[in-house]
Amino acid sequence: MRKLFPLLGLLLAFSAGSLLANDPAVSPTDEPKKVTFSEAPDEWVDQEIGPYLDKVTGKVFYGVKIAEDSEGKPVELPLVVVWLGLAAVVITIYFKFVNLRSWRLAARTISGKYSSSTDPGEITHFQALCAALSGTVGLGNIAGVAIAISVGGPGATFWMVLVGLFGMTSKFCECTLGVKYRTIENGKVYGGPMQYLKKGFAEKGMGGAGMILAGVFAFLCIGGSFGGGNMVQANQACDQLVGVLGENSFFGQNRWAFGVVLGVAVGLVIIGGIKSIASVTAALVPFMCGIYMLAGLFVIFVNFGEVGNAFSLIFEGAFAPSAIGGGVIGVMIQGMKRATFSNEAGIGSAPIAHSAAKTKFAASEGIVALLEPFIDTVVVCTTTALVIIMAGTYNDPNLQGVGVTSAAFESAISWFPLILTVAVVLFAFSTMISWSYYGVQAWSHLFGRSKRAELIYKLIFCVFVVIGSSLSMSKVFDFSDAMIFAMSVPNVIAMYILMPKVKDEYARFLEHVKKTDAS
Repeated sequence: MRKLFPLLGLLLAFSAGSLLANDPAVSPTDEPKKVTFSEAPDEWVDQEIGPYLDKVTGKVFYGVKIAEDSEGKPVELPLVVVWLGLAAVVITIYFKFVNLRSWRLAARTISGKYSSSTDPGEITHFQALCAALSGTVGLGNIAGVAIAISVGGPGATFWMVLVGLFGMTSKFCECTLGVKYRTIENGKVYGGPMQYLKKGFAEKGMGGAGMILAGVFAFLCIGGSFGGGNMVQANQACDQLVGVLGENSFFGQNRWAFGVVLGVAVGLVIIGGIKSIASVTAALVPFMCGIYMLAGLFVIFVNFGEVGNAFSLIFEGAFAPSAIGGGVIGVMIQGMKRATFSNEAGIGSAPIAHSAAKTKFAASEGIVALLEPFIDTVVVCTTTALVIIMAGTYNDPNLQGVGVTSAAFESAISWFPLILTVAVVLFAFSTMISWSYYGVQAWSHLFGRSKRAELIYKLIFCVFVVIGSSLSMSKVFDFSDAMIFAMSVPNVIAMYILMPKVKDEYARFLEHVKKTDAS
């Protein structure tokens, strides 16, 4: 177990240490006045950990200059964004737009028509969908959309929706692979990119490369679980609570204390594993989405006369934006980043949850999974965007993140910030418990499938809830974006190489569907 500690140190100080010491951008004169933990716990956490997160972000989002903003600063196109977006388009064309042809089939599959309770796996199609959705439908839909529109303008919404539609096929492909190459030991399922990189590449005579890429993915997935699956959720949930209670409230002065409470609650659920997580998310996700969508639709209905203008701003901003977002490319980048962070299509996280589904046909779960980006991005994110655009809160320089969305809802429902606070905390909670499962699967891949190893990971995960509550929003989002986008590199390579296997599994499932429907 001693090899756990070098990795933990690497996660906490990735690309730091000597790199920071040799970086001319970081010097003693640039640093703010140091504070001690006893003086200001939240500020101390931000100062001590923030620089390491900044370094990670810079490495992952390496890009090429494509424009300048209104202040003359360069707008760069991150190569990892191109990598992921291009893959979604290529895979969609390869599978002949299966994302637009499989709605009815997906609905019938979720109902259990083509599977049996005795099929291998741990959870039902519906539970798998809810577990994966709980990892995607979260603060990315509320705070992430607000950030995209605040930075890139209303036009970012168009690119979010477009990425969501293409991402449906990426999700189909990766989740089919997740089930096909899963491992079941003593009734417990181990799946995701770690398995299909190792097993799928071995079938292709590329076992060595597959083992390396599986290890890289597992490492990045652990970082993603601590970042987007944890710290972002805790950070924005705390922001919303403090926004309602006030900066002078107990949690306003002691954000870390909120993290402790939330961390304990998360710990109580994740100790039970995927069955416990699936049971909680199957109840929470429909409830959360129902409340949020009803409120969003009510705000849109109240401001129905502004709907046309909102869509006009979205389309005009997508193709003829002001220079503030860096032109069309700058707005496109914001939309793509926030959509990918929200629905995680092509990232490789969802196949870990979907691989636990009870089924004999891998493609059946891929068909179910393609609904995720549509629900997450096309439906929920678009609702958030319309509310924000109609309220105009994205233009308020005093608001950021979840505060933009909260103010937009408040403009039509004065008391809604209280309800939104509950929704935000539940969104954050469900996302964290799902991502803890992704992280523990990756951790088990690197350090073995012992209960002790899993417990160590879960304890560390709960500590990061406290850290995320205390850090500044920009650092948390930047680091989380970096880790989650980096996961796409080995995962997209796997999808490209194993697409023919997915095609075979899809054909096999369609044969089963024909026989079942005919009987």
